Amino acid sequence: MEEPSTRKQQKKKKWGGLKLFLGLIVLVLIFAGLYLHSIYTNVVEAAESIYEPVDQADTRGNAIDLEQSDPISILLLGVDTGELGRTEQGRSDSMIVATINPSTQQTTLLSIPRDTYSKIVGYGDGVDYYDKINHAYAYGEIKMAIDSVQELLEIPIDYYITINMAGLEKIVDAVGGIDVDSPFAFIFTDYTEKGEYTYSFTEGENHLDGAHALAFARMRYEDPEGDVGRQARQRLVIEAILKKLLSSNLLATYRDVLTTVSGNVETNFQMEDYESLLKNNYLEAMKNIQQEELIGYDEMMNEIYYHFVDDEEFSRVESLLKKELEI
Repeated sequence: MEEPSTRKQQKKKKWGGLKLFLGLIVLVLIFAGLYLHSIYTNVVEAAESIYEPVDQADTRGNAIDLEQSDPISILLLGVDTGELGRTEQGRSDSMIVATINPSTQQTTLLSIPRDTYSKIVGYGDGVDYYDKINHAYAYGEIKMAIDSVQELLEIPIDYYITINMAGLEKIVDAVGGIDVDSPFAFIFTDYTEKGEYTYSFTEGENHLDGAHALAFARMRYEDPEGDVGRQARQRLVIEAILKKLLSSNLLATYRDVLTTVSGNVETNFQMEDYESLLKNNYLEAMKNIQQEELIGYDEMMNEIYYHFVDDEEFSRVESLLKKELEI
């Protein structure tokens, strides 16, 4: 028969081991909480650093409610910063309108050719002024760009995101590169003040670092479809970045991503908007992407090259986007 003192000693050992185990769990939870708090703090700081409100024309009427999973539209602008030898400064090198509908679990990316002949809203001293759509950002920055796109497509733009093209390169590197499916093989050679750079792409799947992703998105003249082909490749890059951000565990690199975003992106999304997007199925809808483009024809007018779109195509695109936005 076991002595009572021995049983007490065993109980003390068991209880001591349990206390040690519970203490370790508490320490893990404390450190995890501190880490998550640190992440949240960094995210808030990054969100505040890139937030830039805009007073665009109100064409919607009723305010959207992210908590009710209302469909939204976003104008995505890639602003030319002179990367890869470009001389234009301040123009929107790429323009994409994204609609996200949590109810249908659908995201639509519509490319607007940068040379599209369009009314530039707010420019011209009260007289209607028409020019290439990408000049709107150069003339009046994001407000004029949004107002002009709303006029062009006859839909409301709820949010915007601008990113300089050098920033796109850094973001791709920060997420560890992206995978894109190139429609054809090509070699793109560019000449800059820093020297000659050659980028090679194979038909099919390519894993791209930031520099190659930027070249893949910017190449135009080697594409048999010209600017239309370039827009398609830009959408492929954006889709690949979105998929990487949605599917990868970025805890190890989130600081690099946030630092890159803070220095290269502006948006009118606020922290509470991001939290609502996370809670209300917007990210799920972003996993199902439909690619669209504004199809037209290229022609010279007054010795200037423009992309013209006929009324039938405008009607098709307007109907498609309004259906996605449920308006």
